[in-house]
Amino acid sequence: MLRFLFSRVLKAVKWFVIASIVLVLLFRVVPPPGTALMVERKIESWVDGEPIDLQRSWVPWNEISDNLKLAVMAGEDQRFPQHWGFDFGAIQAALLHNERGGSLRGASTLSQQVSKNLFLWSGRSWLRKGLEAWFTGLIEVFWPKQRILEVYLNSVEWDDGVFGAQAAARHHFGVGAKALNRRQASYLAAVLPNPRVWSASRPTAYVARRAAWIRQQMSQLGGTGYLAELNNSRKAPWAD
Repeated sequence: MLRFLFSRVLKAVKWFVIASIVLVLLFRVVPPPGTALMVERKIESWVDGEPIDLQRSWVPWNEISDNLKLAVMAGEDQRFPQHWGFDFGAIQAALLHNERGGSLRGASTLSQQVSKNLFLWSGRSWLRKGLEAWFTGLIEVFWPKQRILEVYLNSVEWDDGVFGAQAAARHHFGVGAKALNRRQASYLAAVLPNPRVWSASRPTAYVARRAAWIRQQMSQLGGTGYLAELNNSRKAPWAD
């Protein structure tokens, strides 16, 4: 009996590994039609009795403002071009900050956020964290950095039911994703830690200060020229 159960579990794991690799390879070239987070938000709205219409329009890399690409890296993951999906220095700093009694701080990279939003459910269980690490490793191996950021910008939530740069730019500023200026981009990046509470178009004093800090970081990183680092980052030979 135990041998039978072990065989079944082993077979299930094998098929999961194969399916997840195929899915990651597919989304390297095909825009994901949606995300697990979008499904979760839709179900939540049904349960709450207030159904929402999800807003999302995929736009390719060249149709997204360089200001937004840089602002998101400046605010969320400044070492994104250099790391392989996990920023251990940021993790250590976050743990130290939390141990000292500061407000809880996360250290998820953009790659980890793509993995979580695209494939997984919300929560902090060890199972979800383990699966997040698995998918993060896969996309770092099989996707170029530019693709990871492109999927992130087309999938991240910017208000209730508002997903991706195009929908966010329209919703908050009445422009397309490509037309976002430096200031608008900094406000969108500033609300990412809590986009369902903070608003890019109606910022609180805290959001305004965070947006100003992000603009400062954008300058210190070297402006939009920092995006060239995405092409210089270390990648596996088969990811070129």
